[in-house]
Amino acid sequence: MNSPAGGILLEASALSKLYPGVTALSEVNFDLRRSEVHALVGENGAGKSTLAKIVAGLEKPDSGTMRLHGRPYSPAGKKEAERSGVRIVMQELKLISNLTVAENVFLEDMPRRMGWIDYRRMNASAARLMAEVGLENVAPDRPVRELGVGQQQMVEIAAGLSRQCDLLILDEPTAALTDAERELLFAHLARLKSAGAGVVYISHRMEEIKRVADRITVLRDGKVVATCPAADAGIDRIVRWMVGRELKDAVGTSPRRVGEVALCVFGLSRGEAVKDVSFELRSGEILGFAGLMGSGRTETMRAIFGADRPDAGQVYLRGSTRPAKIGSPSDAVRCGIALLTEDRKEQGLLLPLPVRCNVTLARLRELARPGGWIRSSQEKAVAERMARMLSIRCRSTEQTAAELSGGNQQKLVIAKWLYRDCDVLIFDEPTRGIDVGAKFEIYRLLADLAGRGKAIIVVSSDMQELLAVCDRIAVMSAGRLAAVFDREDFDQDRIMAAALSGYAGAQGKAAGA
Repeated sequence: MNSPAGGILLEASALSKLYPGVTALSEVNFDLRRSEVHALVGENGAGKSTLAKIVAGLEKPDSGTMRLHGRPYSPAGKKEAERSGVRIVMQELKLISNLTVAENVFLEDMPRRMGWIDYRRMNASAARLMAEVGLENVAPDRPVRELGVGQQQMVEIAAGLSRQCDLLILDEPTAALTDAERELLFAHLARLKSAGAGVVYISHRMEEIKRVADRITVLRDGKVVATCPAADAGIDRIVRWMVGRELKDAVGTSPRRVGEVALCVFGLSRGEAVKDVSFELRSGEILGFAGLMGSGRTETMRAIFGADRPDAGQVYLRGSTRPAKIGSPSDAVRCGIALLTEDRKEQGLLLPLPVRCNVTLARLRELARPGGWIRSSQEKAVAERMARMLSIRCRSTEQTAAELSGGNQQKLVIAKWLYRDCDVLIFDEPTRGIDVGAKFEIYRLLADLAGRGKAIIVVSSDMQELLAVCDRIAVMSAGRLAAVFDREDFDQDRIMAAALSGYAGAQGKAAGA
């Protein structure tokens, strides 16, 4: 993007914010220029979201000052910030699922006529905004609960753009978006810049930040460690600022001892999503699954785990010639298979419960006394042991799962299945939404688990991640297994060609019909 052309839009000086036992921000100085995208990067817990919330009026600083348009700025709340032209789109969606798209977009300022909500005008305005964010095919009167996560994210962004916006804060805006939706978002950012607005952009995606940002500010432990033009900072340098150490050698890629076949999938099919998929996974091996969104990767794993009932196919375990009887997730767990879903918050954890309960959730029966009462001292000892083993950062095992960072939440899900002692571990997008430092901790943990003989599947949309951690990579395309690559044959172009192969064939058939 072009270099920033405007003067100072926002200036924050010596902002500090303390929470019980935690310094979230310490003497932070930050400024945003007109017609600029200023990226905020750092590990989870570095202070990025706290700074964003203070600017958006969601939090009050304990000390420090801000100026907006050259005038003192200290919003009493979100609405006051919005009246000043400051809007925020949070990583966690705030939509009301039983309301329509239009109602969510204009929730805080619904157009009225003679005291009644003017649904015709509201729906027409929402339709225009939906078209701007690439959702022209989504009816404005459609309930939000019927939309996918990516579409809901675009509705949230449209709501943020629905009124005056001089300063837009985006917190992990692309985590659930497709490539096409990302391109639409980037086009919006360019239009906002050309109109003189400033954008604070928070993301863990380094390549994305290098593409959209004019400047980058790095936070670590609540302090600013660097601010520089995006063009002057390489990704390795940014990562080093974020985590305070070199990460080039953080992922072990030395050959592992691969054992016997732990999982054999034969002829697995489910509708159009999974078509005659067969593969083997050995103990001590990390097998990656690559492919485009909708290629059938997650659907294959759900069918193996019994979360979805397959139309055909068998699953064999530990070299057995008899197929495993897996009709439900509980059957899969009894057979020693664990699925760590991509949505850890909704499907992997009980967020309101403490770390202790989440660790032991999959093996409570062994901790129960006659009559069903849990031995609390034994449960606590187990949880503390697993937390130490996986370096889960928490005040104590009584802290709720909701209070942990994304990386520590992911390690908590892993702890649950390790305590269950499953032999086959399926990780679906294991590092989505967590920072670079936490990613490398997960990578080292995967390598350690494989070294202990666990058989591991990693489904990921991050090609560099698969190339770094996997012994083999299986490529899905249009529901079929298109190719399998050994480590010595890893080639990003060939893997991408395999991922596209099923769709190219379908287009060719359609053209010849």
